[in-house]
Amino acid sequence: MTSPADLLTRFAPSPTGYLHLGHVVNAIWVWGIARARGARVLLRLEDHDRTRCRPAFERALLEDLEWLGFEPDVGPIAGFRDGPSPFRQGDCGEVYEAALARLGGGALVYACDCSRRTIAAELGDVANRETPYPGRCRERGLEPGPGRGIRVALPPGVVRFVDGLLGEQAQEPARQCGDLLLRDRLGQWTYQFAVTVDDMRHGVNLVIRGEDLLPSTGRQILLAGMLGRPEPPMFFHHPLIRKPGGAKLSKADRDTGIREMRAAGMAAAEVIGRAAHLSGLLPEPTPLAPSEAAALVSARVGG
Repeated sequence: MTSPADLLTRFAPSPTGYLHLGHVVNAIWVWGIARARGARVLLRLEDHDRTRCRPAFERALLEDLEWLGFEPDVGPIAGFRDGPSPFRQGDCGEVYEAALARLGGGALVYACDCSRRTIAAELGDVANRETPYPGRCRERGLEPGPGRGIRVALPPGVVRFVDGLLGEQAQEPARQCGDLLLRDRLGQWTYQFAVTVDDMRHGVNLVIRGEDLLPSTGRQILLAGMLGRPEPPMFFHHPLIRKPGGAKLSKADRDTGIREMRAAGMAAAEVIGRAAHLSGLLPEPTPLAPSEAAALVSARVGG
């Protein structure tokens, strides 16, 4: 059994836009559960989507995180400003290449030229439901190259795990998503692949993230096992804050953007207190330091 001193979690935003209240909620839960369990927090920048990530967004992200007062234990903010970092996905292409080669040694990995439109046309595009890849390219023998992604065939079966907040879970990745995309047709590593490889190489064994990513868990556990990880991390999927219509917050919601709140004169403690309130941790918005917000989560989840 992993001892508390060995527990490592991560806060892993993507610099595809500015931080918003949803990120602050995630930070509160990450630091809160970490402190309750005696874990360390690693900062990782998930910039695998090179078409949307911008250096300006990364600079702003680091500045806002610093302003809010959430200090990582591993992957210091200054390290990202100094140059290449092992905790920035964009600096670690050779790591993913090596993982792909290792995966190809024992699993069916193949090139695929299907687009989302092609898949939707074949299966029918059903709203609010994930469209599983039907394996169209599995037997075509395509050579890897420009305009072609890379997939891995997932074995059938149920993946079971216990979520620290949601209890027992059972997922069937092969039915949910079909053969998993590892690198897209633009040559970019996908979230599912990069985050699985990163959690293994960084030693992350405690994953704390929003409920919207719960469906990713089974496939990441399965993929990690295929890559040689003997034991999956522990998982906690926390509630999201949503807009009045029920949609989750996004970086396009300027009224929840941290930079807009700063420009309007709000203090960091006010922003954190507002996030804690919207996530159900406080009955009313009350200014909070990061440690005070984390203590609310610690009290809820226990040690």
